[in-house]
Amino acid sequence: MITIGLTTWTEHPGLIGGETRKVRLTEYAGFFPLVEVDTSFYGIPSSSTIEKWQSEVPENFQFILKANQLMTRHDEGKEEVDELTRMQAFRDFKKAIRPLVKAGQLKTILFQFPPFFIRSVVNFQWLERIRREMGDLPIAVEFRSPTWYQPAVVDDLMAYLTSINMTHVIADEPHNLSNGVPFVPTVTTPKLALLRLHGQNQAGWLDKSKDWRGKRTLYHYSDEELAKFAEAVKTLADQAEEVCVIFNNNAGRDAAPNALTVKSQLNLEWHGLGPQQLDLF
Repeated sequence: MITIGLTTWTEHPGLIGGETRKVRLTEYAGFFPLVEVDTSFYGIPSSSTIEKWQSEVPENFQFILKANQLMTRHDEGKEEVDELTRMQAFRDFKKAIRPLVKAGQLKTILFQFPPFFIRSVVNFQWLERIRREMGDLPIAVEFRSPTWYQPAVVDDLMAYLTSINMTHVIADEPHNLSNGVPFVPTVTTPKLALLRLHGQNQAGWLDKSKDWRGKRTLYHYSDEELAKFAEAVKTLADQAEEVCVIFNNNAGRDAAPNALTVKSQLNLEWHGLGPQQLDLF
């Protein structure tokens, strides 16, 4: 099975004819069978908020939730919290997602680590701690430091992720020897292969100015680039029960058009989507 989704549902005007308003979840669910929710990185949603989301989508619609920033240690080197507070974030997060788990609507929990989360004994131990804290919940990990992908160790990393049942996130992003990570299409869990496509805006990705968030994912994939991803997805589909592709290249609102192009290239049809007001594509 191959599925496609976008990061957030509100910021994709291509799904509503270019209207300058936020897209409603009910509208988004007419096009895609899942969504990645990133707001949970900044603040853990309440169970009632998640239940509201569930009420707006078909029963087979699924969610990827990004782990809270305390769970991925983004606070390190800043105003760090104590371990009791950090562990409370894990408990609060697990409590919040219970409605999704109960309904079978949790695709996975995305642990996207900061660039300073380098390959080290301490950080391997943190991965193990995450698995213990999260029990048997599905987890996907996205590294942003190239230290994890050094040729001499990358195969061992993938075997390690398999051993602790964590999905390796296959990321497409600008990278060099000191920044970003390469595209490594390796499956570490049999149920799910997860791709996150951020675009290839090299200048924006490395931008450190105050408005970096508006630049780093400013990228429109060409049809030729998307066709290469489609071929990679087909190969991965022979290795995992599901291949899920998330488009995050949305600073210029390109994610939805690119995602729908890949859907067409792969001749995908998903059953049980929400109703569409207009077939714009």
